[in-house]
Amino acid sequence: MAIKVVVADDHSAVRIGLASLLEGSDIKIAGEASTGKQAVTMTRRHKPQVLLLDVRLPEGDGLTTLWQVRKDCPKTAVVMLSTFDNPTYVARSVALGASDYLLKGCSRRELISVIQAAAKGTAPTKVGELAEIAALMENRDIIKPFTSRETQVLRHITLALSNKEIARALGISIETVKEHVQKILMKLKFTDRTQVAVWSLREGIID
Repeated sequence: MAIKVVVADDHSAVRIGLASLLEGSDIKIAGEASTGKQAVTMTRRHKPQVLLLDVRLPEGDGLTTLWQVRKDCPKTAVVMLSTFDNPTYVARSVALGASDYLLKGCSRRELISVIQAAAKGTAPTKVGELAEIAALMENRDIIKPFTSRETQVLRHITLALSNKEIARALGISIETVKEHVQKILMKLKFTDRTQVAVWSLREGIID
């Protein structure tokens, strides 16, 4: 049985390219959308197994659309598409229930495998950006408390600010920011800022 998919991207060239990549596979495009509002409407109408959703869309950005689709059509898995591996985009996608996060430069094989995994409801594939993060989030208990300054830095990491931007915002040196970031990573037992951002959003450190 074919996997029914709705594709939401505001660039027609991207939608055409995705359709071309999916030709000859077991995946059928049931509908296309160029705005967040259209994506919600098309998903409600076609009830696809998977929605391929661009992170940046007019009339309701991709993350807002993700939230609405998960609320209205919980049986539809959502795979986020983006040219950006921005930590905040990835983190918010995880927190809002995306099945995976796929970069637009992926190959045909990678695209198909991610859609198939999402349709089956299995764990994120190694192809996407969420596999390692999803595993790290399971059963993670944080014992060591954060200082007030570490909490400030943590909030700024979650907003995807660079060390230089954090230093400017808090009025401290870049070297001091780096020290705080390293302490945060050690306390959380994470290896990168995206993992920190995901945890921060899930714990309500920042809305």
